[in-house]
Amino acid sequence: MTAVDFPNQKILFQKKRHNNMQRFFDIFFSGFALLLLSPFFLPVMIVLKITGEREIFYIQERIGKDGKPFGLYKFATMLKNSPNIGAGDITLKNDSRVLPVGRFLRKTKINELPQLLNIIRGDMSIVGPRPMVSKTYKQYGNAGKDVYTIRPGLTGIGSIVFRDEERYLENRSDPMKFYVESIIPYKIQLELWYKKNKSLLMYFTIIFLTAWIVIFSDSRLHHNIFKDLPEKPDSLNIT
Repeated sequence: MTAVDFPNQKILFQKKRHNNMQRFFDIFFSGFALLLLSPFFLPVMIVLKITGEREIFYIQERIGKDGKPFGLYKFATMLKNSPNIGAGDITLKNDSRVLPVGRFLRKTKINELPQLLNIIRGDMSIVGPRPMVSKTYKQYGNAGKDVYTIRPGLTGIGSIVFRDEERYLENRSDPMKFYVESIIPYKIQLELWYKKNKSLLMYFTIIFLTAWIVIFSDSRLHHNIFKDLPEKPDSLNIT
């Protein structure tokens, strides 16, 4: 082994150790959360079964690590045919496709909790880039591929910054065009920043910040903690 190879081997070892530790915490926290929340899941499932369109889960194809598709689990919050009507794959503020119970589930992020099953299965991590739908992933070519060399996450820096994504799409003449041309490129910058700075400390910090913004939705604490985040483009500066 040459002197040049040794530092590279050390970096690879550190990355592997970090990935193994993160996977351990993913399984531990997800398993504990499923055990803790299982009594709460039952009434949610019953309410969904007897209201709206009587669907409990919505499974959507998303892109995972290394560009491999997987079925992402959510509690059903919208009309069954939502991807083919209205704004398609994006959800607007006061979107008429969202069912009454679904509004509460989406506001509290409870609709995302079935993704704990995706984490147990290894499709996702607790922290990582949010998995894109196939259409959006393909539009971004190599930029998308660069992001998804790691497992996508239930939460991440992109999810925190865009915790109220509907606000950015409000009053846009073409919400989908704005989403593709302004929101997704900045999300990719954020996720590449996360990938570059990925560590166990950041893993736990993002979990904490996710819980924090559920309670304090207008908080900008993440900007105080992560001072080197990519600068937001002018098109995303809203009041």
